Amino acid sequence: MNNSNNKLKVGIIGATGMVGQRFVTLLSNHDYFEITYLAASKNSAGKTYGEAVGTRWKMATPIPDNVADIVVHDAAAVEEACGKVDFVFCAVDMKKDELIELEYAYARAEIPVVSNNSAHRWTKDVPMLIPEINSEHINVIDSQRARLGTKKGFICVKPNCSIQSYVPMLEALMEYEPYEVAVTTYQAISGAGKNFNDWPEILDNIIPYIGGEEEKSEREPMKVWGKVENGEIVAASSPAITAQCLRVPASDGHMAAVFVRFKKNPTKEQILDAWKNYSGEPQKLELPSAPKQFITYFEEDNRPQTALDRMTENGMGICAGRLREDKVYDWKFVGLSHNTLRGAAGGAVLCAELLYRKGYLTKA
Repeated sequence: MNNSNNKLKVGIIGATGMVGQRFVTLLSNHDYFEITYLAASKNSAGKTYGEAVGTRWKMATPIPDNVADIVVHDAAAVEEACGKVDFVFCAVDMKKDELIELEYAYARAEIPVVSNNSAHRWTKDVPMLIPEINSEHINVIDSQRARLGTKKGFICVKPNCSIQSYVPMLEALMEYEPYEVAVTTYQAISGAGKNFNDWPEILDNIIPYIGGEEEKSEREPMKVWGKVENGEIVAASSPAITAQCLRVPASDGHMAAVFVRFKKNPTKEQILDAWKNYSGEPQKLELPSAPKQFITYFEEDNRPQTALDRMTENGMGICAGRLREDKVYDWKFVGLSHNTLRGAAGGAVLCAELLYRKGYLTKA
């Protein structure tokens, strides 16, 4: 679908922030979607996107020419988006209760929302997708639409960026019944919407606290592994996960040190084989953003490394390494994912591609 007349019209709500900027770069020349609408805070409304972002542009490439002159709207003015978009991505920075209502307002206006935010992650009929793992959860959208009284509008979310660095490896090993997991994540500063110019105090420093992150890291995998029952997603109860989350002086890329116990303890060969051969619906459908190899294992003792490997599969692949037997747990390993690509905007774009191919995103 390269003809722009056939592409879905997409809006980005929260377009001036770091994740919004990443959406802009990913969607400026997309096979399925075309940016037609941008929205942010009232302070940015009425300005062109180039003017609104100004010196706050944080991507490595310049603002795309086809986006720089688009006039930014007020994110709260939902009615202004009606008729201009087929769906929106939401990455706006607001209080949780306000964000819940804002996303509902877009959905009830028959504008589907693919959200990068945490506000609706625990709404029972809102799918929270890692598309390679739980693509079947999109079926709950039919029940959500019935609750909202919409024909087209709905909300779909992606999970916390840090869980991408370990949940895929655990998912590939589910036949061996992992039941206890200890994980420590080492998270880049872009996860806080910062770069080194914004946050000089992170240099030569590690901060052992990220507000709310440990609870998300322990709970959100349970919804991803849950089952759809009676129009709701019922969270799984296993494996039990305990997490610590640290902020480290890396620009992009979240790393995880993982320890696992299994009811059916696999061999090293079985683990590596499972990781190598695991794939999901995005690979089957050959979605534009999907990595061809979902999980890449590095044999070197000192890999994966954040700076060297975060762009594996254009930043959409999951990296694993240092698989070893453990004296306390059964196995331990290291994982790595790019937090603003696979973990945030790129993951949301992949969700939208899946929703489009499954018929949940259509032209207005």
